[in-house]
Amino acid sequence: MIETAQAAETETHRTSGRIYLDKQSPAAYQALVKTADAVRATAAEAGLDRILVELVNLRVSQLNGCAFCLDVHTRAAQRAGETARRLGVLAAWRDTELFTDRERAALALAEATTHPADALAQERAYAQARQVLDDDEISAVIWAAITINAFNRVSILSKHPVRDTPAH
Repeated sequence: MIETAQAAETETHRTSGRIYLDKQSPAAYQALVKTADAVRATAAEAGLDRILVELVNLRVSQLNGCAFCLDVHTRAAQRAGETARRLGVLAAWRDTELFTDRERAALALAEATTHPADALAQERAYAQARQVLDDDEISAVIWAAITINAFNRVSILSKHPVRDTPAH
């Protein structure tokens, strides 16, 4: 059954003209994976916890409309201990009191990184970050946002599917 579904998916990709960028150019994709590994290590060395990094990944993926990355990082955030309540209101984080000042600063930086043409938002995000994050943390947040933006584009342009996973 799974093999039939995968064959149908491959056929759909072939007839739609879409390719899986990660499969078509594996060396380039592996370089991106290595970048993500380095960014994860940088974030850990800077003292950023996994939940904060996953909030950045999720917020950027929301802004970009990447269903595949939203699925992957929602599950990762839950494994790291994030609550359904906070995940449910992440898109409106500014309108809640559920996020810490550090998380708010990281989310603002992630949004400014995703929409770099908004210079005013960028300046505000940096000013907010300077109040609660050190240079290493700011750098790690921006690198996390840059990296998930790249993965979003790979998944969106490849039309990576979000599959239903059987309950265990």
